[in-house]
Amino acid sequence: MQPTIEKNYLSKRVSDLKPSGIRRFFDIAATMKDVISLGIGEPDFTTPKPILDAGVASLMAGETHYTGNAGKIELRQGIADNLQRLYGVKYDPATEIIATVGVSEALYLTFTALLDAGDEVIIPTPCFVSYQAEVSLAGGVPVEIPCRMDNNFQVDPADIRKAITPRTKVIFIGYPSNPTGAVAEKAVLLEIAKIAIEHDLMVVSDEIYDRLVYNFKHVCFPALGEEIRKRTILLGGFSKSHAMTGWRIGFAAAPGEFIQGLIKIHQYTIMSAPTTAQDAAIVALKSDSYVETMVAEYDRRRKLIVGGLNNLGLTTFEPRGAFYAFPNISASGLDSETFAEKLLQEEHVAVVPGGAFGAGGDGYVRCSYATAYEKIEEALRRMERFMQRHG
Repeated sequence: MQPTIEKNYLSKRVSDLKPSGIRRFFDIAATMKDVISLGIGEPDFTTPKPILDAGVASLMAGETHYTGNAGKIELRQGIADNLQRLYGVKYDPATEIIATVGVSEALYLTFTALLDAGDEVIIPTPCFVSYQAEVSLAGGVPVEIPCRMDNNFQVDPADIRKAITPRTKVIFIGYPSNPTGAVAEKAVLLEIAKIAIEHDLMVVSDEIYDRLVYNFKHVCFPALGEEIRKRTILLGGFSKSHAMTGWRIGFAAAPGEFIQGLIKIHQYTIMSAPTTAQDAAIVALKSDSYVETMVAEYDRRRKLIVGGLNNLGLTTFEPRGAFYAFPNISASGLDSETFAEKLLQEEHVAVVPGGAFGAGGDGYVRCSYATAYEKIEEALRRMERFMQRHG
């Protein structure tokens, strides 16, 4: 007979944490045959060969040891050069950049370093599922403000102002957006910068999809001026732009006092980002042509899926960044959770219910077009049959 443990030894923060609304549908789909997944948020491309070769060469050269806590200086210099070339924002590679295990670790380090118990973080939703969870795990309180399709899913600065309390410490933004594909106009970002300065708040800007934009020039938040750069932690990486999700390599850039705070935690939890991945990322920074090729293909798929969903009566905002469409599914008469479950069971098409991304996602589902053009065509045919029954 197995002994029972009556006491719950898990912390309340962990016990109260909700499982990811994305993973549940992946787990169900994994048990089924002939599933077309529009759910997964990673490129279907293999990492470009020169980057692969750099990783292999690193291993063969015996580069299998720790690097410095902040990462190789060659990588940090490359990141600094890239940010200045693309957006005109300057960082000292020696003191203002840290290489991390994907943006996920950068996010964890950032909130752990910034937040004391009860500090509030304003988070526009719908948003990536990790944001609220990471705030809670750091002892903070996520304060959600919904974005609306009639405003192109951009956050309204007036809503940020209304959400500020004496406990507010951070404004979080993530553009281009997962799950909506929305981008942020410069005027909106300037107003957010103004609010942060007026109320003496930090800004955390997740720009992992910065290179995946369509007919739009991405605005890097800390590039808006030195005064806002001094209170911003910029998060970025290689997973989406260079098809390097499995390499687990990202970065944070910020003034030195903040980076030192991140390094304190990083050195005790991680030590250093994977050496092989760092060497591959150094080459990735010199491989813009591959980024342009992938963006062109995503754009082709984007036009297909947005047009197809709208033709089915699933009103879809035109995404201008990332690789997601976010259709309104009210024409089906179903809520988001039921829509996703029935679509998976009846037509073997996997999407993610919008509620997984916060209150602002209710009534929508997320469809990733980081999958083959032909699969998207077939998924749309299956969804057409579905809507004939449920529309």
